[in-house]
Amino acid sequence: MDFDVLIVDDEAELASGTCEYLNLFGVSAHFTLNADDALSFLRENTVGLILLDINLGQNSGFALCKQIREELDIPILFISARNSNEDILLALNIGGDDYIPKPYALSVLLAKVKAVLKRYGAKKTGGRLRLDTVTERILLDGEALLLKNMEYKLLKYLIENKGRVAGKDELFEKVWNDSFVGDGTLNVHIRRLREKIETDPNEPELIKTVWGVGYVYNEGEP
Repeated sequence: MDFDVLIVDDEAELASGTCEYLNLFGVSAHFTLNADDALSFLRENTVGLILLDINLGQNSGFALCKQIREELDIPILFISARNSNEDILLALNIGGDDYIPKPYALSVLLAKVKAVLKRYGAKKTGGRLRLDTVTERILLDGEALLLKNMEYKLLKYLIENKGRVAGKDELFEKVWNDSFVGDGTLNVHIRRLREKIETDPNEPELIKTVWGVGYVYNEGEP
């Protein structure tokens, strides 16, 4: 599933209350109480940002942040009662995007979360499609697409090069690793992808053909 916020905090009452408040105001949120559950959740779902506590029982939010950063490029906002300059600098230097001290006002937290989601939303992979590199899935309106291996590789490559025309020879080399793949094979895969992701495969908006050159993924812009 697709969530706006994942809260990772070992204070169950605070995490639950914050989650309930965000959901009340239209920000879809889920919470976990430890690092292992957070990683499991991220493998099966996508999130827009993470609210991460530093103290997670036997685990450290710092260590979890570094682990997440190896796979995901999404905003991580630290929430913590530890307010020393050393903690704040460490949090920001290892990949945190902001540091929110506890206790926090839920209304202020909501405003910060909405601002980050709005700003980051312009950078995400299109309105209907999202690429999840952790689970190697591509989601359409929050639901994982059923793709064959080469379909996934082709669509992933187009998404990663969004807005740029990918030539046929480039796709043969980068996706198939074979310069002898023919136009027919590419055309079949493009058609199958369009049938799975386009509202009208005969009038594609996501994968556009540039005649005689190749294809471009344009995030659904007309």
